[in-house]
Amino acid sequence: MDCFNALTPDDALTALLDCCACRRWAERVAAHRPYPDPESLLAAGDEACYDLTLAELEEALAGESPAEQPPAGARGPGTLAAHTALRAARAEYQRRFRHTFVICLDGYRDDELLDQVLHGIRTRLGHEPGEERAVTAEELRRLARGRLTRLASTRP
Repeated sequence: MDCFNALTPDDALTALLDCCACRRWAERVAAHRPYPDPESLLAAGDEACYDLTLAELEEALAGESPAEQPPAGARGPGTLAAHTALRAARAEYQRRFRHTFVICLDGYRDDELLDQVLHGIRTRLGHEPGEERAVTAEELRRLARGRLTRLASTRP
């Protein structure tokens, strides 16, 4: 936590933009430094995520790179077929919702990742655009939270 709090304002903003690519989100979180503990940082990140406008959500999503590689640990029988299905599902998701598919996989074992991504994308392709926007915003918040956790635990 001390390492993050000690960053220059520009370096803190850059680090936060790596957590969530929305400039207003990063500025809001950076403005409250120093944080007394990681929980305070996570709470600030959550609050800033809950306030994202549609344009800010789109800005944050534009900063997410589509996963070209299959999830780590994805091996074994049927894996090639699963990867092919995943590529097709990602393309359909992008066509339907006009942004990259994001999903937080924190807490899953490596051998569960491919199944979780496939299940998530199949389920979410059935959503209406408004419903999917809400799910996407929550997944983005969870991704940012995981990245903030790692940022807060960085040691010099």
